[in-house]
Amino acid sequence: YNGEDRGKPLMPAQSNAKWLAECGGCHMAFPPGLLPAASWKKIMTGLDKHFGTDASLPPQDVQDITDYLVKFQSNRWTATTAPLRISESAWFKSKHGSGEINPAVWKRESVKSPANCMACHSAADKGDFNERNIKIPK
Repeated sequence: YNGEDRGKPLMPAQSNAKWLAECGGCHMAFPPGLLPAASWKKIMTGLDKHFGTDASLPPQDVQDITDYLVKFQSNRWTATTAPLRISESAWFKSKHGSGEINPAVWKRESVKSPANCMACHSAADKGDFNERNIKIPK
């Protein structure tokens, strides 16, 4: 997918309490292996404008979470892109675009947006995006 191979595992065995609490407090704490280090660094340096929300954190928390995300980043990403949204990656688009997912699905109240992985991937918070486990809600 144009150099965008997420690598394995998406979710490391080692967790980070600050990442889980701070990121997971508003949305699913996305597995570090979904993006390369450059993306995580851009995201973490822009928390004051985090997708329309001020998600600012104390500097030490920002550093601790960034260190965790970078340490367990996608280990096979060779593309020069560093998307801010997982849904902007060529990998995501190849799996969810091209008529595979009806665009109306994203607008369902049960789904809301492409960022709501858990709507269809019930084990996404554990880094499991296996196609055999997908259940698209009504």
